[in-house]
Amino acid sequence: MSACAKAELERRCEKFNRKRVEADIWGERMQIKWHGHACFEISAEEATVVTDPYEPSIGMRLPSIRADVVTVSHEHYDHNYVAAVEGAEVVRGAGEHLVKGIRFLGVRTFHDTRKGAERGENTVFVFELEGIRLCHLGDLGHVLQEEQITAINGVDVLFVPVGGTYTVDAGDAARVVEQLSPKVAIPMHFKIPPLNLNIASEQAFLKEAEKRGWKVRKASTLSLSKDTLPAETEVVVLAWEH
Repeated sequence: MSACAKAELERRCEKFNRKRVEADIWGERMQIKWHGHACFEISAEEATVVTDPYEPSIGMRLPSIRADVVTVSHEHYDHNYVAAVEGAEVVRGAGEHLVKGIRFLGVRTFHDTRKGAERGENTVFVFELEGIRLCHLGDLGHVLQEEQITAINGVDVLFVPVGGTYTVDAGDAARVVEQLSPKVAIPMHFKIPPLNLNIASEQAFLKEAEKRGWKVRKASTLSLSKDTLPAETEVVVLAWEH
């Protein structure tokens, strides 16, 4: 083989290997979009999971969404509008659920500080995609008990309500983040202009985050892989995708 032909072969091999590495990296990455309120679209190689879709009566309208799984934390109209998600199997309630090859753990919690006497029960969902452990708190109304923390058993990405009134407020939301020590905390269930529910904005929670020295940043869509998770808790405020 001539030197010229050998150089060309090496160049092609290098290009092929670079593309393969890039493909491998992409295969480990997930995309997280926020559709407002407590609704997220989490896309990974294994599946697309949507959380807590809402009815348009809250002042916002979901885009057309197709997913493999949709989780429902509780049966209120701003969290259980599963008709908005095409093609998805629905996961509800406490206990273990195996759907599309993905294990979902539902942890029983409450929608208030009186063990559900005011607003009923709430299910916290824990599941894993691309080696990343995600936890959606739904409409959690209290700081977590020790047995609930044990059941959740570690978190990489935490979706935490921060707007108060129907959920934990900014201070208790920050305490829950401290209890679970996620790599990434994504605030949800807070006031944005179209929403007609009487809840607070995210600003008080961001002040709590700053007090604790957590890095805060904004993103339109969050791309993650196991290797790119931050070493310490970081708060990511996602833009409303609509």
